Amino acid sequence: MGHHQLLYHIVFSVKERRQLLIDKVRDDVFSYMAGVANNLGGHALNVNGFYDHAHILARIPTKVCVGEFVGRIKSNTSKHINENKWLTRKFYWQDGYGAFTVSSSMCQAVYDYIDNQMRHHSKRSFEDEYLAMLKNHGIEYDPRYVFD
Repeated sequence: MGHHQLLYHIVFSVKERRQLLIDKVRDDVFSYMAGVANNLGGHALNVNGFYDHAHILARIPTKVCVGEFVGRIKSNTSKHINENKWLTRKFYWQDGYGAFTVSSSMCQAVYDYIDNQMRHHSKRSFEDEYLAMLKNHGIEYDPRYVFD
């Protein structure tokens, strides 16, 4: 039996960063994401975001790769949104995502950061936030391909 604590801060936006996660939709979508994470054998510690993106703090099981975990959350929630016909247009997430490891000592800080998304984004755009996250984690990127 192995012992592990694989915490990730996962971030992705609505396609073209459209502000489609309106108030009546957002809470349900984030709760649904947490349920999908738990059904995949993980555990969502916190899910929140702004009108154009989502943040997830989650434990991911070792038997599921990060890309599969995120892909299933995104596909299940977009299907959920579209089946409920909450929007007048078809909903899509961006193709990519960011996944950043979180140490146990930083878990509460990331949790609080995710909790305060609405206030945080009254002053800072998703684009600025995401580019800062990439820089802070030492991730090289080509700015032409970061957003879709």
